[in-house]
Amino acid sequence: MSKIVNEPKIKNKIIVAVREQLEHRALWLYLLRDEAGKRGIDPNEFASDAVTRCGSIHGLHLIEKGKCDNMKGLKKTLFTKPAQWVFEMDVVKSTKKELFLDFHYCPLVKAWQKAGCSDEEIAQLCDIAMCGDHAIGKEFGGHLELPKCIAKGDEICALRYIRDKK
Repeated sequence: MSKIVNEPKIKNKIIVAVREQLEHRALWLYLLRDEAGKRGIDPNEFASDAVTRCGSIHGLHLIEKGKCDNMKGLKKTLFTKPAQWVFEMDVVKSTKKELFLDFHYCPLVKAWQKAGCSDEEIAQLCDIAMCGDHAIGKEFGGHLELPKCIAKGDEICALRYIRDKK
């Protein structure tokens, strides 16, 4: 029996539609990983690297868009009000050096649950998907800590971006 609890509270039609788009992309990741395994290719040899590259590209684009490379800039460009609604996110702390976020819902996890993934598979897929978030943090001059994670059975995803650059 699954230990992952991941049910949305916000049911707005637009937010649901955005979540469905994120679920669709999460399903891609699962199916790509599954098909690689069926062909004898270890997805661990490439999936994290591919998602990391995507995160770096995205991070650089966000810096250019917001003209700011600190954690306040990351909040302004990526963790906007609509994103906060989609992930049912609380901004716990937002300074130039630290951005602490608590996600109470994850559409990616929901997609993997719908696909019938085991808790172990969901945790592995989440680790791969989070490589993009780690890379974004790096582009913003810091790193990401994830002390809690819905995909691993916690009640929230606690994203803690911490700036390393002075």
